[in-house]
Amino acid sequence: MDIDYRPEDPATLANPYPLFAQLRDEDPCHWSPRLKSWVLTRYDDIKAVTQDGSMSSNRLQPYFASLPGEEARRIADIVRYLSLWMVFKDPPEHTRLRRLTSRVLHVKSMQGMRPQIEAIAAWLLDGLRGKDEFDFIAEFAGPLPCLVIMAMLGVPREDLGLMKRLSDDMALFIGSSRVSPEKYDTAQAATHAMAEYFRAQIEARRASPRADMLSELVHLRDGDDRLSEDELVATCILLLFAGHETTTNHIANGLLSLMQFPGEMRKLRADPSLTNAAVEELLRHEGPSGAQVRIVQVEHERHGKTLKPGDRLFMMLNAANRDPRAYADPDVLDIERDGPAHLTFGYGAHICLGFPLARTEGQVAFPAVLQRYAEIEPATERQEWLNSLVFRGMTALPVRVRPA
Repeated sequence: MDIDYRPEDPATLANPYPLFAQLRDEDPCHWSPRLKSWVLTRYDDIKAVTQDGSMSSNRLQPYFASLPGEEARRIADIVRYLSLWMVFKDPPEHTRLRRLTSRVLHVKSMQGMRPQIEAIAAWLLDGLRGKDEFDFIAEFAGPLPCLVIMAMLGVPREDLGLMKRLSDDMALFIGSSRVSPEKYDTAQAATHAMAEYFRAQIEARRASPRADMLSELVHLRDGDDRLSEDELVATCILLLFAGHETTTNHIANGLLSLMQFPGEMRKLRADPSLTNAAVEELLRHEGPSGAQVRIVQVEHERHGKTLKPGDRLFMMLNAANRDPRAYADPDVLDIERDGPAHLTFGYGAHICLGFPLARTEGQVAFPAVLQRYAEIEPATERQEWLNSLVFRGMTALPVRVRPA
């Protein structure tokens, strides 16, 4: 029987895992007429594709090229800056952009943010004193990663509201599987506004460098190579957008998983030495990224299906992370789990550049929250999940708490 994969169905958004299990077992390389794409759900298949140099990550350029002239002009800034994001580039452009950016954004610099992350987390939690019920995303999981990226780049904390609004408006284009012309207009306006904001910040760093990552990017040189003006703007937008949208989901999804498995929450609260392992398990159990996309470049067979050049392929990361071929009892949260590395950040050459920062933020956030509150439970029976293939996250997470 054909499987009707409807990713926008509310029941599927709320709990895609039974359908993922059916796809893994019955049709692991599934052609979706709705998406006009192949859908992969098994761990080994997705890990192999992430390491396949014949697959292309450049999924935006063909889309932009197919737009009528008037429609392309309507989203001119989206085309201009997103086309420069390294996540949508193939070698040698991807290699160059990653080499340059990683001279500034590297493991040591990201892990070195821990004291600032701890201070921001404490400041946000202090602001919640006296509240026994609040939206965990709006009050903590949302602002924390945004403030961290802003601190790295040297963006003033008072601009948090602006940065969050612009980023959320951009997500209407980047994260939505189906968008209306009005949402395109909103995302275009947000991209333009964020580009102008960072262009002014870049100009200020040229005139007077500061002790922040933006100054390092502006003055970065690798021999004769450097980031162009548009590449600098695009990189700033990417860091702010990707650096906080997914981490917000990571922290919120992680808390939801802990609330669903209160025994694991109690175990982590009692033994903070389990934090690093717990963060990896939380990233596996309900990861913040729904899918990564590749474009087939070379015709090949997979599970009896023929994939042809130009075909689009969705790698369902959370389906891979719950594959029983890779993990025992994959639907169970086990913060002491021992098994293969999850695929939440991708794998291979395109593994998320900022994954050490996301890990560090989780390693700070969860102990801070659990030590602050003796009890945490959902304040609603159901959560509303984002209608997105790219992001796996909730619109809100109301919780009730009892201070420690």
